[in-house]
Amino acid sequence: MQLEPPVDISRDDAAREAAKELSKPVYGQAGDSVVTRAINKVLDWIGELLGDLTGQSPDGHLGLIMLVGLLALVVIVVLWRAGVLRTTRGTKSAAVFDSAKSRTAAEYREQAEAEASSGDYAAAVRSRFRACVAELTERTVLDERAGRTAYEAVADAGRVVPALRDPLQPAALVFTEVVYGNRPGTAERYNVVVAADQAARHVSTRALVQG
Repeated sequence: MQLEPPVDISRDDAAREAAKELSKPVYGQAGDSVVTRAINKVLDWIGELLGDLTGQSPDGHLGLIMLVGLLALVVIVVLWRAGVLRTTRGTKSAAVFDSAKSRTAAEYREQAEAEASSGDYAAAVRSRFRACVAELTERTVLDERAGRTAYEAVADAGRVVPALRDPLQPAALVFTEVVYGNRPGTAERYNVVVAADQAARHVSTRALVQG
């Protein structure tokens, strides 16, 4: 039986491969600076551990196996803590509205302000982003469509009014992470959504892209 040639992987090569994997867009979307720092620390640790393992195993196979296992564990933990796995598992239900929109933008906005005043920022984020989408619908930037997700709302509105992309994108991320990813609502996150809602209210409809 012919054996595969030994895999000789160095500490630096292993660290580069791990960094390459974790630099993919899905991981970049997953977290903030805290997560990034955690990833960097884990990469350093993997590199050190692999250096020890390859020194003990001349053919490098043990080190490679350990690298794959550790990298898989790191990816799962990072995505779970960042809310990506908890968000994507319910993609079909991650709509802005639970059912057909039943309130006006002003009503959602009033509800959001009351929730924020009481300190319930998670609920306030949900209501204020709904106010934003309802506002865009009332202004005919968006059409009425059941089941539209936050990211779809950004894409649809951005095609019609390109100036809305920048304020809406971070708000959509906050909404999705808080409402569907179990991330905590905070005053800072709520303010991101408020900024998007204000942009939706004040953007000039003269900026509409004619189809």
